[in-house]
Amino acid sequence: MKVGGFYEHQIPRPWDRESEHRLFKDALDQIELIDKLGFGYVWATEHHFLEEYAHSSAPEVFLAAVSQRTKNIRLGHGIVQMPPLINHPARIAERIATLDLVSDGRVEFGTGEGATNCELNGFQLTQEDKREAWREGLEVVTRMMVEEPFLGYEGKWVNAPVRNIVPKPYQRPHPPLWLACSRRETILLAAKLGLGALTFAFVSPEEAGQWVRDYYSTLERECEPAGYAINPQIAVMCPMLCDNDGDRAREIASYHHGFFMYGLGWYAFFAEHEPGKSRLWDSYEKNPHGFVMPEGKIPDCIGTPEQIRSRLREFEAQGVDQVVFLSQAGKIKHETLMSSFDLFGREVLPEFIERDHKREAEKKALVAQIAERAMARKPASKIPDWGDTIIRPAGHH
Repeated sequence: MKVGGFYEHQIPRPWDRESEHRLFKDALDQIELIDKLGFGYVWATEHHFLEEYAHSSAPEVFLAAVSQRTKNIRLGHGIVQMPPLINHPARIAERIATLDLVSDGRVEFGTGEGATNCELNGFQLTQEDKREAWREGLEVVTRMMVEEPFLGYEGKWVNAPVRNIVPKPYQRPHPPLWLACSRRETILLAAKLGLGALTFAFVSPEEAGQWVRDYYSTLERECEPAGYAINPQIAVMCPMLCDNDGDRAREIASYHHGFFMYGLGWYAFFAEHEPGKSRLWDSYEKNPHGFVMPEGKIPDCIGTPEQIRSRLREFEAQGVDQVVFLSQAGKIKHETLMSSFDLFGREVLPEFIERDHKREAEKKALVAQIAERAMARKPASKIPDWGDTIIRPAGHH
């Protein structure tokens, strides 16, 4: 089982002119450290307009910087918002390919629909349309990364003529594809499309185990790949903070990760956000105990190295491929995060890296077996009849 880190780039008010600058520079330092410690992945999400909760609106730029500060860690777009009204497929394909080239083929391509009305409505997209728009965008962008030239597409959300999209990714046919999931329904959809399931949900090891079994059984029986290679993996998210004083770790995490949960509810469920004026942290501080992470209800990797080791072994035993750590949240200090990562990396991570190396050969054989059958079921692309595809200079007849 592999371990990853996750960044929303949370930055509660009040801000000064250095706040965001310091946030991003600190995150780069943290990721440089976890790369050296042996973390397998780092995931950077894409969100728009979510003040205080997520200032990660250009993860492709951030991950490009990460690529030059690290050697081995996989660079996860977790996720790219795929509806074409948010990101045109050609621009996604170009950015993913460029990042893959400058990182020597370390990109993981997570896809998703977008979530909150604050984001979707900002791009004139509705909750009702986002699934269909994501699916169309995904089909187009995978073809753009593979076809030379891309042979065009006519749909509801995308109308794209014949063009050769350059550059092409370093990984062929394209970087591993993932889907953001929060429910069993989308996990099964990921399996049916041959995508890794990147589950942004806090679940127990037992529940994760059921998801793993459902995912892999669906993948074997029903997969019709959306891309040109399958990515059989399931990752789960888990709050993480490591300290030799377990009570101290839980006290810090409970308050600051509680803000993560509060912010999620704020934008998705209960608040009427007024752009530029609402104060999310101030609202949270007025009732922090109403939104702390309920001990015993949300499984976590918070506490001493031994406590975290025990929890990770439970996820590993259930067949989870990766645990993604949510660490940066609220106003947790940079120094606290660096200490947490260092302690975990020295005292807990090595045993999981060793066992994961032994499992990789088995996983390769499984992937090859599933992929052969799945790719045979891949639907043929619908290519428009564009007629003459020669592009002539202006004024040329």
